[in-house]
Amino acid sequence: MTDTFLPSPAIGGLSDVRTVDAVLAGTLAYDTKYLKTDWHHHDLHQLEYALEGVAEVETSAGRYLVPPHQAIWIPAGLGHNTTLRDTRSAAVFLHPAAMSGRFNDRARVLAAAPLLREMIVYALRWPIHRRSTTDAAVIFFAALADVLEDSLDREQPLWLPTSTDPLAAAVIAYTEEHLATVTAEDISVALSVSERTLRRRFQQATGMTWRDFVIRAKLVRAMAMLADPGPSVLGVAMSVGFSSSSAFVRAFRDFTGSTPTDYRRHAQQRSTVA
Repeated sequence: MTDTFLPSPAIGGLSDVRTVDAVLAGTLAYDTKYLKTDWHHHDLHQLEYALEGVAEVETSAGRYLVPPHQAIWIPAGLGHNTTLRDTRSAAVFLHPAAMSGRFNDRARVLAAAPLLREMIVYALRWPIHRRSTTDAAVIFFAALADVLEDSLDREQPLWLPTSTDPLAAAVIAYTEEHLATVTAEDISVALSVSERTLRRRFQQATGMTWRDFVIRAKLVRAMAMLADPGPSVLGVAMSVGFSSSSAFVRAFRDFTGSTPTDYRRHAQQRSTVA
């Protein structure tokens, strides 16, 4: 998986969130029913953290889902758009000099450990658009950057590929719309293309077989569903197309390293800081 950085035309315009250049770090808070941004990039690193709801971020390499208590790392210069639905989130912006540069190649979703998420919420007292900074803010954001650097080593598999190939893009859209029951035969009929061509073009365009994409899409959707109260684990399994809870639990553990029940418990823990 690779991302496209400047000067690709897909990057979109620079979104400068600062009022003055002297402010090198800060935050933005969002509490919205629905927000979809245009393609844009920042000259600062961004960490988008979902307190409630599920955020979605798209880059040239793929689409990332960010359930509660997960965060997405977006390096400076990386073009992206963001969709928020019934979401309360916090974005932390950091000057590139604050980080080592080890994680500047692409976006990543990470599990926000309790210390990191409490620091993110605490950082909301220093909005990025403020007109001056303080020694306390400088020290705090330096500490946050150190904690973040450690957290980035624990990436979560919450992404799906995208493609500019028209056929592959149509296959992705159809697959996600009919995820619980979709078959290659269904898609070939709907798109008037042979199954052989479908599978070959899809793998060429995405670097992933269509079958692997289906499994990944089911598990990513299940992770987002488990992040909110609602259907039982069995209900989630059935809604994304698994025929049994045992098959779902096995696939989920292989994909995430935890059981659906454990994942749900951690994802639904609420922050103790307002």
